[in-house]
Amino acid sequence: MLVRLYDLPKSQEIYHEVENLGVIIRRPGAYEKHIVSSFIQEHFSAKWVSEFEIACHRQPISSFIATRNSEVLGFACYETSSRGFFGPTGVLQTARGLGIGKALLLKSLEAMYAEGHAYAFIGGVGPKEFYEKAVGAIEIPGSNPGIYVDILPEKQSS
Repeated sequence: MLVRLYDLPKSQEIYHEVENLGVIIRRPGAYEKHIVSSFIQEHFSAKWVSEFEIACHRQPISSFIATRNSEVLGFACYETSSRGFFGPTGVLQTARGLGIGKALLLKSLEAMYAEGHAYAFIGGVGPKEFYEKAVGAIEIPGSNPGIYVDILPEKQSS
């Protein structure tokens, strides 16, 4: 999907909504890489851990996390799979529907815009309708599987 970064919706209201729930949206510190990596491994996938760790090698770190009471609730990365790409991103099942995913998305896209991008790509889209509604993303015809070809499979443990 394609997002016009120069035409993002206003974000302050969604940020206030999650703040009122006690949620903090921020970049992780390099010293927290192992904690966030473990969270992603436990709740999402090893492949996403790889992408998050790439985000941690950039300055500024190209990731945001959502925390409440020092617990990670979600994360979002950008510029990990490829330049100009948003993702991966995930929010705990128990924390979905609170606006956290949208806040993480907007923080990431605003950072991409501030870093000089006019457009962002969202690859491997799961909830297409979410991105259409949240940021006006549009589908790019013929882009599936896009860059995600010949992906190595996870080895099954015996």
